[in-house]
Amino acid sequence: MSSVDSGEPVAEVEPLDLASVARQLGRESRGILKVAWRCPCGKPGVVATAPTLPDGTPFPTTYYLTCPRATAACSTLEASGVMKQMQDRLATDDPLAEAYQRAHDSYLADRASLGPSVPQIAGVSAGGMPSRVKCLHALVAHSLAAGPGVNPLGDEALAALGDFWDRPCLPDTERSSPCASPSSTVAPTRFGS
Repeated sequence: MSSVDSGEPVAEVEPLDLASVARQLGRESRGILKVAWRCPCGKPGVVATAPTLPDGTPFPTTYYLTCPRATAACSTLEASGVMKQMQDRLATDDPLAEAYQRAHDSYLADRASLGPSVPQIAGVSAGGMPSRVKCLHALVAHSLAAGPGVNPLGDEALAALGDFWDRPCLPDTERSSPCASPSSTVAPTRFGS
């Protein structure tokens, strides 16, 4: 990530990717600095956002899940009650709680690499980390961006989602091919790759 002399982050995202994300979200995106994970079809699936949005609003969600298939699958998984089960396990499984704390620390370190510190969100990550489970979308986005082994509950949720990319993506005039299994297309790419 590059920055100007003021220390403000400079976006490293292509206009084509911004247009894809706008179609995925159904609105213009804000504060995107980088594509943090791409679906096997090449479309953005997770974006890395600035710690502060262009209007000055602090934004703690460093990794934002944009893939419509993944967001729908996360919503279905959340509705199944899995977050309560994860929360209950956090209270009794010390190794899991320690790994989740490390995921929180990793998330904060990633945010620090993207821009200046924002006092209003200091120590705040996403998805309820380090002590709660409140948003699988954020945890899955972190797992996709960081790769396996960083966020244990994000990894569990991602495994439960299965190959969400196996169904066609939203139409995209610039990249009209549907997603397919990773074995038949390019491998997903992650932040820093």
